[in-house]
Amino acid sequence: MTRYVTACPRNCYSTCAMRVTVENGRLRAVEPCDGNPATATGPCLKGLSYVERQHSPDRILTPLRRTGSGGFAPTDWNSALDEISETLGRIRAESGPRSLLFYEASGTKGLLNGCALDFWRAYGGCTTTYGDLCWPAGLEATRLTLGENLHNAPGDLANAELIVMWGKNPAETNIHQMVFIDQALDRGAELVVIDPRRTQTADRAGRLIQPRPGSDGILAQAVARCLIETGGVDGDFVADHVLGFDAYADLVRERSLSEAAAICDVPEATIRGLAALLAERRPATICAGFGMQRYTNSGQTMRNLIALAAITGNIGRPGGGWIYANLQTQVFGGPRDPLAFFPPETPDGVVRVSISTARLGDDMLAQTDPPLRAAWVERGNPLAQNPDTNRVREAFRALEFRVVVDQFLTDTAREADIVLPAKTMFEQTDVIGAYWHAYLQLRPRIIDPPGGVRPETEIYRALAERLGCGPVDIPGPDDADVRRWLERRLSPLGLSLADFDRGPVPAPGCVDVAFEDRIFPTPSGRIELLSEEAAARWGVDPLPRCEPPTESALRGDHDPGTPLQMITPNTKDRIHSQFGNLDLIRANRDEPRLQINPADARDRGIGPEARVRVHNARGALYVRARIDSGIRRGCVSLSNGWWSDEAGPVNLLSEGRETDIAHGAAFHDNLVQVEAVEGGAT
Repeated sequence: MTRYVTACPRNCYSTCAMRVTVENGRLRAVEPCDGNPATATGPCLKGLSYVERQHSPDRILTPLRRTGSGGFAPTDWNSALDEISETLGRIRAESGPRSLLFYEASGTKGLLNGCALDFWRAYGGCTTTYGDLCWPAGLEATRLTLGENLHNAPGDLANAELIVMWGKNPAETNIHQMVFIDQALDRGAELVVIDPRRTQTADRAGRLIQPRPGSDGILAQAVARCLIETGGVDGDFVADHVLGFDAYADLVRERSLSEAAAICDVPEATIRGLAALLAERRPATICAGFGMQRYTNSGQTMRNLIALAAITGNIGRPGGGWIYANLQTQVFGGPRDPLAFFPPETPDGVVRVSISTARLGDDMLAQTDPPLRAAWVERGNPLAQNPDTNRVREAFRALEFRVVVDQFLTDTAREADIVLPAKTMFEQTDVIGAYWHAYLQLRPRIIDPPGGVRPETEIYRALAERLGCGPVDIPGPDDADVRRWLERRLSPLGLSLADFDRGPVPAPGCVDVAFEDRIFPTPSGRIELLSEEAAARWGVDPLPRCEPPTESALRGDHDPGTPLQMITPNTKDRIHSQFGNLDLIRANRDEPRLQINPADARDRGIGPEARVRVHNARGALYVRARIDSGIRRGCVSLSNGWWSDEAGPVNLLSEGRETDIAHGAAFHDNLVQVEAVEGGAT
């Protein structure tokens, strides 16, 4: 029995360090590791489920080929690789390499992921996507305003006197942050939660504010107006460090407090109360989740939220600031804040970056010169997670050839011609970063892959040889070569793998208090409430002017046949579409349930646990209702990540739309109707 320190590579704020036990080649236990002070209390339920996930009987352990009946049959590696190389070689010869779409997502983090694009460049190029499903509007709003995506060390939150959780539910999605929130509350701090749902985090709060979905930017402007009118602005900080304050003050005065309150459906007294807290209780931290930046007005919304931290002088202070993304571990071969939401350009003359992740289905079908004929998908499940599932499915089925690399038969894998088994996090050494804390972490190989599983690096090495791609800098075949490859990337930073023998390593140059030096790498060197770059790059108002989302009950022209705003938040039970197939997770939540307000349910004759049809012009799904007074009227909620065989793939209903800046996905621009299903049948 041997114990190892490793780290969870999932797309999650926490990126937990953890200690695992291996006995006779099997994972036996997952326990806390205090080497990373941000996550010392140990992994969540999903992390504990790695014991089941690693050895799941549903795990794919050999290549699969689609049969004539539409199912899959096992095949050997040589046959699978021969078929892939023959098909990709023929398509490349007939239509050029850009007729292949390489689609990668964020299911597993690690430096070795970069080997994939190295292979496709050697192949001759490919077509890839730009944008991101999770958070780019907030990233770009922060970069435009503050110059860089940094925030204070996680533990510093315990020093706050006021914490505003705006659209974030860390009790489910960032559980370690709750430790520091509780420490602050024990010291006398106040917690405010702003969310259309009453969440587990809201249960710890002194105040819960429930605005209409999509109105958060207008609410923030109303709070700013109150701060300006009541002297709650930090005048010295603004004079020294803020650009565009006077113009911003004029902007927030364009809408009266009563008008803003009516739009947000938040009482004026509540707005004044939040402004008074921000004026009186400092240091204050505003921590934003992803929900508000999943609308077509989200970039401008997030700029308004950041403005509240700026005009109250809370940026650069212990216990204060703006918490959204901390990219201090992005230190390998590029700037911390790359415009990784890629404008549709070709950065190296080989890879064509031309398909919006948010509009994946439409853009795949519209691609010409050449049209797409094949797709390779890894670390992602676009049939479940990208907007407009029906259109994405249509686009994948229109292709001649599809390869998916995964551990399980996901919705996307079921559309493949060949499915290749993917390694797990325990089966190959890698180094991972994070986006909440500033620790680099080693993920060592501690279990040999099962006999039928090859790491993705070995898949690419084998294909490069078959396709005659020439030498490609992809490490292998053994772990020693992988470690040498990693050492070459750590060395320029003054690090080596030996540094990780003592546990997680702080990123070189990381700071505990973001912008404490009051240096803001914006064009003006100041916090920019007025951003000419925002106007030039994204075509938005240089001030964070906020209008209702494109598809929203806030608009007077919305379809009365679909009056309910549907939001699709994350949940403690899964990370997007991962983990939900495990028995440990299913024991906690076995089927999707639509959260609906009692008044909305009563108006539709919907009883507790009734089977309902949720629909709009794009599609329909059938789930059970969970009647809950914790969600505001006019809004329904269903967590994302359910697979099609679980009856709740939420993106059957969403439109392929981009956010106003940074090519994000506007999932929550999504109006629906809900009705009881007669007899409760599906």
